[in-house]
Amino acid sequence: MSTSTVNAEPATADSPAEQGRTTAAPAAPPSAVRHSLLEDLLGILTGTFAASLGLFLLKSSEAVTGGTAGLALLLSYRLTLPFGVIFFCVNLPFFGLAVWKKGWDFALRTGAAISLVSVMASLHPWALGPLDIQPVYGVLGGNLLAGVGLLILFRHKSSLGGFNILALLLQEKLGWRAGYVQMVLDVAIVLSALALVPPLMVLLSAAGAVLLNLILALNHRPGRYLGK
Repeated sequence: MSTSTVNAEPATADSPAEQGRTTAAPAAPPSAVRHSLLEDLLGILTGTFAASLGLFLLKSSEAVTGGTAGLALLLSYRLTLPFGVIFFCVNLPFFGLAVWKKGWDFALRTGAAISLVSVMASLHPWALGPLDIQPVYGVLGGNLLAGVGLLILFRHKSSLGGFNILALLLQEKLGWRAGYVQMVLDVAIVLSALALVPPLMVLLSAAGAVLLNLILALNHRPGRYLGK
């Protein structure tokens, strides 16, 4: 063994200046964890329960909201059919859009979610009876519950049809946040309720629709949630 070999510094050692310039390599993003079948079932049940309870609070307040749910609420104030039946029928045309753009898996999950909300919307009046609810509480609480329910459904590859599907498509294709897209569409639906609902209630309903979609915009963003 030569003297030069014994006295040489290891080739891997860096000088203090070189160590100062060295930056740590960025950590690899965590891989997505796919939901199990049981997790999807429980998620869809939880999401539909929260959304249907929110819609029940809105109907009890004689308020409206955006999307097909808002349209179903408006029709329920004029028709004698149960809200659940109206909600199901209003969303039927969007089932074909879901199959065409999102595939059968998403479409079947969405169809199941719509059916569950339709059934649960008929169970809440039976279980809770008629409610004499303060409008501000009913509108804000109802939209909060509906927003949380939709968020859960989105994260389990489902939705409640209608504008939810359109908003998700625009987010995937154009990068527009689903919550903001739906906010614009929902406010337009709420404003159209002026023909049937008192102006003050329409204004309150518009604020509730903004709250619902802020929940989606702030929580349902690409890359923030990795569950599949």
